[in-house]
Amino acid sequence: MNLLSVNQLSKSYGTKVLFNKINFGVNYGDKVALVAKNGSGKTTLFKILKGIEIADEGEVVFRKNISVAFLDQNFSLDQNQTIQQLIENADNKFVKCIKAYEEAVELSVSQPGTKSAQLMDEALNQMNEMNAWEYETNLKEILSRLELNDLSQKINTLSGGQQKRVALALVLINKPDLVIMDEPTNHLDIDMIEWLEHYLQNAALSLLLVTHDRYFLDEVCSSIIELERGEIVEYKGDFEYYLTKKAEREAIKSAEIDKAKNLYKRELEWVRKMPKARTTKSKSRVDAFYDIEEKAKQKRIDKKIELSVKMERLGSKIVELIKVSKHFGDKLILNPFTYTFINGEKIGVVGKNGMGKSTLLKIILNELQPDSGKVQIGDTVVFGYYSQTGMILAEDKRIIEVVKDIAEFIPLANGTSLSASALLTRFNFPPEVQYSYVSKLSGGEKRRLYLLTVLVKNPNFLILDEPTNDLDIVTLQTLEEFLDEFKGCVLIVSHDRYFMDRLVDHVFAFEGGGEIKDYPGTYTEYRIWKQEQNQQLKVEVAKTVDVKVENVKPEIKQESNSKKLSYKIQKELEDLEKEIPVLENKKKEVENALSSANDNFEKIQNLTAEFEKLTKLLDEKSLRWLEIQEM
Repeated sequence: MNLLSVNQLSKSYGTKVLFNKINFGVNYGDKVALVAKNGSGKTTLFKILKGIEIADEGEVVFRKNISVAFLDQNFSLDQNQTIQQLIENADNKFVKCIKAYEEAVELSVSQPGTKSAQLMDEALNQMNEMNAWEYETNLKEILSRLELNDLSQKINTLSGGQQKRVALALVLINKPDLVIMDEPTNHLDIDMIEWLEHYLQNAALSLLLVTHDRYFLDEVCSSIIELERGEIVEYKGDFEYYLTKKAEREAIKSAEIDKAKNLYKRELEWVRKMPKARTTKSKSRVDAFYDIEEKAKQKRIDKKIELSVKMERLGSKIVELIKVSKHFGDKLILNPFTYTFINGEKIGVVGKNGMGKSTLLKIILNELQPDSGKVQIGDTVVFGYYSQTGMILAEDKRIIEVVKDIAEFIPLANGTSLSASALLTRFNFPPEVQYSYVSKLSGGEKRRLYLLTVLVKNPNFLILDEPTNDLDIVTLQTLEEFLDEFKGCVLIVSHDRYFMDRLVDHVFAFEGGGEIKDYPGTYTEYRIWKQEQNQQLKVEVAKTVDVKVENVKPEIKQESNSKKLSYKIQKELEDLEKEIPVLENKKKEVENALSSANDNFEKIQNLTAEFEKLTKLLDEKSLRWLEIQEM
């Protein structure tokens, strides 16, 4: 079943053609990744799909009666509303269904009769058909996973990352038939990314996704479409399959261009020798000549970005952290931490958002002073800092002026030098665009230009804070190759697991409470080790408290009049009928433990307190259950 069809779609800005008569579709159950270079038209295509931009020609057709949700890279939320208000006011099919049920319940109580009974039946059928009874449970899970626990917070008090999570939650809680997402993993920590992977893998939805996160792409999507030089090419397979087939296609394309060029030379000679007066010249051969000419003059596959700037010599003393600590108010960010950097090492910095990763970088760069301890920097160290927020580029400057402000000529690793213009060309800013204004660049192109401004300063200690955000896959691959060969030190904060595994052999893991785990290994090796540690901890806890609630069947089986209960009350009743047997079972276990505690006074004291707490909680929940039964 086709949910989205894009037919003969074209869009240009002046002489720049973004895409020309492209066709693709998304069927029910498809999970499709869209990849493209920065500036090739991804964002424009998404705007056309969303209906906020008009194509030059062609059409976008969504199947009737399906729900479609968009997660934009540059989303917009009402800054004056709370999270709770945004959820309640969202165009949500479950909220509408529950409201209709609530209204039917009220009508059946205030105006009993045939009409209200019919409305009640229709509302109940709709609730059952959509499984709306589970809406609140699903909502709580999604909000909890995205760490949105205080729903009373106003949007204008949240960080950019928190607002991204709110936007993501608003998309997921509606369980749309088709989701169109632009870079959903930006600003999410790794635990959230892995949860989102699992959610999208198992959700009954179709997906069109733009992402640079190659692990995420492989785990979630089963096919890839590439927007390249204004055309769409489809690859049915994972990222590795895409790379293989793309290389094969480019090799064939280059061979065809070479063949056309040779043929063009011969045909051009024939056309020039032919007398003008002669009219028997083969018209078909002339027509064929112009086709060959067009093919022969095609540009070869775009050259890869070349990163080969010079690195300043790095001495024996680099950076030493000696018992460095940092607090923000009552929050401990860094417990006294000591580390001596060694030339050539590449360290990944991982941990949940807000734990202090960027703080550590700023302390090393002397942008932030530690509360205690010392940071000693070697005389030869030249930092290159690529920040998460990015360089503030003057929108009214031309691209070439941004580089010339740093240097007219840039020394390369091989001892030669390049002009600012030649270096920009190597970074996929060809001469015809170098005199364009920065304001004309896409978000990803601005990030690429910012990366160039960091590297042209010839650093020998690179500090990269989320360098993969907004960069296209081609630029990422080139950056990986450059960093792999880089002889200096590299410190990387990133949530891109593929990027980290490709480069780092050492991890600083922020584990909370100011603690940094210094782990000698790749990021994936650290994750496996961490999972094993967590599993071992669970086993130890299970040995101490062995509560097997899954086999306990509720003893309360009194039928309730669900037709007269509101949705929230009905949900509360179901929860109570699950919780009460569990509490009774736990109370019995504590009682048994008390009888066998012997003379251990401290243990008896703790068990007695727990018994009293369980008894009080059980009484409260049992009383509430009886109140609902009386309704």
